[in-house]
Amino acid sequence: MAASPEKPRTERPSVRLSWNDPTLRAVVYQVLAVALVGWAIWFLVSNTLNNLATRNIATGFGFLNREAGFAIGESLIAYTPADTYRHAITVGIVNTLRVAAVGIVLATVIGTIVGIARLSRNWLISRLSSIYVEVLRNIPLLLQLFFWYAIITENTAGPRQALNPLPGVFISNRGIKLPWMTDDPGFDFLLWGLLLAVVLTLGFAHYARRRQASTGRRPPVGKVGLALILGLPLIGWMVGGAPTALDMPELRGFNFVGGLTLSPEFAALLVGLSMYTSAFVAEIVRSGIQAVPNGQTEAASAIGLRNSLVLRLVVLPQALRVIIPPMTSTYLNLMKNSSLAVAIGYPDIVSVVNTTLNQTGQAIEGVAIIMAAYLTVSLSISLFMNWYNRHIALVER
Repeated sequence: MAASPEKPRTERPSVRLSWNDPTLRAVVYQVLAVALVGWAIWFLVSNTLNNLATRNIATGFGFLNREAGFAIGESLIAYTPADTYRHAITVGIVNTLRVAAVGIVLATVIGTIVGIARLSRNWLISRLSSIYVEVLRNIPLLLQLFFWYAIITENTAGPRQALNPLPGVFISNRGIKLPWMTDDPGFDFLLWGLLLAVVLTLGFAHYARRRQASTGRRPPVGKVGLALILGLPLIGWMVGGAPTALDMPELRGFNFVGGLTLSPEFAALLVGLSMYTSAFVAEIVRSGIQAVPNGQTEAASAIGLRNSLVLRLVVLPQALRVIIPPMTSTYLNLMKNSSLAVAIGYPDIVSVVNTTLNQTGQAIEGVAIIMAAYLTVSLSISLFMNWYNRHIALVER
């Protein structure tokens, strides 16, 4: 059996370093850039530590375990001045998340309505919506917060002369008092039923979209969702004993006790943030709807769909692909704009940390905590919105 001929050996070309090689230049430039950034960070950190040591200023986050010693006007979680700085900062973060979460929901709802109204064929509705958008988005947010805070505190009477537009509802310069649920298991079951209903409705909507994609028939999501949202909380309320007693606010002495309190600071901040941001949301919604080709609307109308169904089933689902990316930036701006709460006295993370660093002198650590809090929340919003954007994106086959 003849031996197979040996393959000729090919010599590898020698590697020659040349500045004319773009790959080599790119690597050198990147190494220099990383080295420059590293040197700048080292210089700033070492210079800061040296200055702190010269002035005998202690560094670190050990102060978080010390007693805070200052009161916070309002809080969703229990807090007293005897608690630690760590707990006080947690209260500030919760207050910030509270106003940001409610503000995002209100701004989205109001902005969507105004954005659709701007495209209305009714001349009056269209012009009023345009005036709303142009006025609110061209006045600085800080001025709007001052305006709403003055409206609430200066143009309303004290608790004894409070407005009483509805039974159990009182509006005064101390805020808005509303009836609220008592600490009863029936109301707990009601809230859990509502949460379960929302989850089931979202799941059924996802199933309906898949069913429509495979069969062309869409189950009645609206009717099923409405039945779940109304039925499950009612069932939970009845299982818990069907309590009817509410915690009603009552005037005792110089102020109200009981019920739910919306402070003037929270109300002014929420109204200002929601209305200011809704003007930008309205423009995003309007541009997203106008980005949908007219042929889609005409085709939907040609098969007999009502205008409301055309908007809900044809226009808005396609417009969402245009709306979501700029809407993410708008939500992030609302979150960051909530830091203006310190101007009207609402105890958000900025206000609480400012008081903390004034007492402890830990300015660098305090600013770092604020930056970390806003960065964490902003990145969380971005991750969720980017996930949703990928979820509704068209999949190429």
